[in-house]
Order: sequence, then C-alpha cells, then structure tokens
Amino acid sequence: MSFEVGTSVSVRALHRMPVEGPEGELHAHDYRIDVVVTRDDVDARGMVVDLDALDTELRAVQEELEGRDLDAIRPASAEAVTVEVFARWAHERLAPVVRHSGGGELRVRVYESPAAFGGYRSAVS
Repeated sequence: MSFEVGTSVSVRALHRMPVEGPEGELHAHDYRIDVVVTRDDVDARGMVVDLDALDTELRAVQEELEGRDLDAIRPASAEAVTVEVFARWAHERLAPVVRHSGGGELRVRVYESPAAFGGYRSAVS
C-alpha cells in the first residue's frame, strides 16, 4: 500500500514523426501531462510531497513548451519526440522536486488525445 498525489497541465506543442503522411509533417497536439508521486508513508506534515512545488515545476514545463516544436527536447538517441520520449523528459525535469520533497516513485503520463498516452515511471530516491 502507498499514498499518492498528483497534478496535471495541458500544453499545445508541435512535433513530427519520421513517417510519410500527415504525422510526418509538423503538426500540433493538445497534450495533457499527468504526474503522480507515490510513497509508502507520508512525511511529518502528512504529505507525500510538497504539491505546490511539484505543480510550480510542472507549470514551468508547460510554459517552456507551449507553442514550441518538441524537437527542442528530442534526445540524440530518438528519431522523434513520441509521447514516451516526452514523458521521460518531463520525468527528468520533475524528479529533482520529488527527490527534494522526500522521494518515492514518480509517474508521468503524456496524453496526445483523450485516450492515447505514453508514460515513464521510476523511483527518484
């Protein structure tokens, strides 16, 4: 059993896939980034993490990417910024806040439509 908290933001950003057709052209998605932090127990304040600090960093991610081409965050090892790649990048950005707040596991899901998502999760402590 564990406790969890989370937050979400939406961001409109551009990307292209290495394929023929519309997905191969630069196009926009209205992404939703969902973040969940879990821990076996709460801290002395009764919290999993400082949710305000987590939300602030997630909003910084939102501001950084709003209206931009996601190629700006594409790692050299990836052909494109898929939702999986996007989720791992967001995880790396948010992990220090979670670690500073006491650790646990950080899960990030990036939705490119109401139903389709990719995710990344790992312990941060």
